Amino acid sequence: MDTKRIDIEMSPGISVSGRLTLPQTCRPGITPGLILAHGQNNDLAHPLLASVADYVARAGAAMVLRFNFPYTERGEERPDPGSVLETAYGCAYAALLGNTVCPPGPVFLGGKSLGARIAAELVSRGADAGGVRSAGLVFLGFPLHAPGRKDQPRTEPLRHVAVPSLFITGTQDPFCDLALLKTVTASLAQPGTIHLVEGGDHSLEVRSPGGEARDGAYCEVGARIVAFIEEVVTGRSRCEFPT
Repeated sequence: MDTKRIDIEMSPGISVSGRLTLPQTCRPGITPGLILAHGQNNDLAHPLLASVADYVARAGAAMVLRFNFPYTERGEERPDPGSVLETAYGCAYAALLGNTVCPPGPVFLGGKSLGARIAAELVSRGADAGGVRSAGLVFLGFPLHAPGRKDQPRTEPLRHVAVPSLFITGTQDPFCDLALLKTVTASLAQPGTIHLVEGGDHSLEVRSPGGEARDGAYCEVGARIVAFIEEVVTGRSRCEFPT
């Protein structure tokens, strides 16, 4: 397993940082790719994203590209407009496809919270309307609504999702009412799969009564993503997971 630092060019002279983690054995044009974008208040180095990238690549399931959105690269807290975030994600997609070390086979899109929303929007839009094609979607804490506002769901990015999708969410996530999530995923053109992290928060962390983060939750997330990628690529389920 090898992680390479890359620059993702958005326009002449403007780029964002990326990290490409490759499996020990990478087959050009065959090994799947997975792109993970960060959440609003973090960056590509978030422990969840780093752990998933390492786990998925170590398992040989996919090469994983993490990247910064421009506002994060500039050291700012306020996110860029949606169009800028989408452009950055599209540039990361192009960088993964164009990498000369090991061009990927099928490409999966995803991310944490904000990154998940942008991935969904690009797939819903479709390649003919400025979006991208994807073999599947991996959502880490999809922000289905603002805390306490499940009566105002934010489902627009999911409007035309017609590829396999995996929604990994914590049972204590204030941004995702579980009953609403089940309704939303069942209504997709291709119904999504839900995996619950028992006791997990919006970052899928599970904490003890004393406040310490418990080990193992991120490994659980990585294992479920590996299984999902294999299920989509091979067309058969490797094992059953509770939802």
